[in-house]
Amino acid sequence: MKLNQKCYFRVQLFIIKSTMHVKKLFFIISATLFFFSCSKNDRGELIGVKSNKFFPTQPNGMVLIPSGSFTMGPSNPNAALDQNPTLKTVSIKAFYMDETEITNSEYRQFVNWVRDSVVRHEITKAAYEKIGEEISEDDPLWEFMPIYNRIEDGDEKSAYQEYLEENGLGILDIEDKSTYRLNWDNKISWDRSDYLDANYAAILEGGIGPDLLEDYEGFFIPADSTPNGLRAFKTKRIKYSFREFDLDKNKWGDYKEIEVYPDTTVWYKDFNYSYNEPMHNDYFWHDAYSDYPVVGVSWEQAKAFADWRTFYKNQHNRKKKKDIQLVSRYRLPTEAEWEYAARGGIERAEYPWGGPYTYDEKGCFLANFKPERGDYAADQILYTAEAESYWPNDYGLYNMSGNVSEWTDSNYEKSASDFIAGINPNIEGDNNNSRKVVRGGSWKDVAHFLKVSTRDYEYQNKKRSYIGFRTVQSYLGEDVGFQENPNKIF
Repeated sequence: MKLNQKCYFRVQLFIIKSTMHVKKLFFIISATLFFFSCSKNDRGELIGVKSNKFFPTQPNGMVLIPSGSFTMGPSNPNAALDQNPTLKTVSIKAFYMDETEITNSEYRQFVNWVRDSVVRHEITKAAYEKIGEEISEDDPLWEFMPIYNRIEDGDEKSAYQEYLEENGLGILDIEDKSTYRLNWDNKISWDRSDYLDANYAAILEGGIGPDLLEDYEGFFIPADSTPNGLRAFKTKRIKYSFREFDLDKNKWGDYKEIEVYPDTTVWYKDFNYSYNEPMHNDYFWHDAYSDYPVVGVSWEQAKAFADWRTFYKNQHNRKKKKDIQLVSRYRLPTEAEWEYAARGGIERAEYPWGGPYTYDEKGCFLANFKPERGDYAADQILYTAEAESYWPNDYGLYNMSGNVSEWTDSNYEKSASDFIAGINPNIEGDNNNSRKVVRGGSWKDVAHFLKVSTRDYEYQNKKRSYIGFRTVQSYLGEDVGFQENPNKIF
């Protein structure tokens, strides 16, 4: 039976009205659900505070060292060399560790950032003192003015800025770096042909500028005062400022400034009557050595590097603004963490590869050290090797023995194994002991110092041509790779 045209339109109208009614009903239900979802709906139950799901991210260039336990101390104690140490079972929480020693290239990134920060701050200070409160955007130094000073009359201030100013806290003090930010968007012109003006030249080169208020020290050593006849940067001026939290006093300590440039003179200071000037001249800055481990760095400089690495990563994360997740701080490994990682999960190992020999079945040496009777070249490497050399251990860590010894965070105490804790043991630093544990042995050491259990120390302010470092980062949460944990017993 066919519907006439009039009935057809009535059916269509009914369908349309019904559809609109369903959509309206759906909208009302959705709005009601949304309202209740936004209101308190825990029904008096303990449901916890809503938080973002956290997914651990493996830092670049690091490997995960799983939680586990091991027997700390030598596998075959030598009465003369090891002095009959106490063996102790300790447990270590998971952490990330650099797969190689920190390289010259990586440390240069730190040095260059600090250098740029120091120079940029001096230009900023000069610009502020020259321009003052006047708006002078046509001045060549304007782009280096402190960020907070850019708020002009008529610009809307945030409620927090008004609060600070009302309480005398928001006033820009050019001597107080916490009251303003540097402008990192503009580049520093290092080439003399690109200098902005005579004032800019005076800040970098030293001397008096036509419009500046003081005589500047400058940042460069003249070419006629350097061994290679090239203009050089005044490395003593590259200082990193940071502070640490004092757990005993429950407050932040005072800021301390650390010169961060490696001491390249260690190459001839460490060896009397030896011609090592080429290593002094080229090892840190030349591209040929970019992937070699940095040396000539004190324990204090290594700590400064770890602090900067944390700051640098968190500064990047803060720029995301939404869902900020700050990373756990980078630091030096404790002595126990270092030994645990060096063993690679092999219980009672003498060396990272297991041992007890320093060469494989083909007679090839397994690390860079001083073998036989002091033949530095017997392993075909005279000084240091590239950081990613030889076979890694079972955790994927390179050169945990040999190449360069490595700073740890722990104080050196001869009888430490007698009183350290059984979980995450560490002897933290104090003002009465400046001896820090170094581990792993180096290119100039005999095989005994390559053993994963051999303890040695150096004073925290000393810099050597055979000591470098690598950093670690605590794993947040608990690692879930138990099935892959080589220390499992079932």
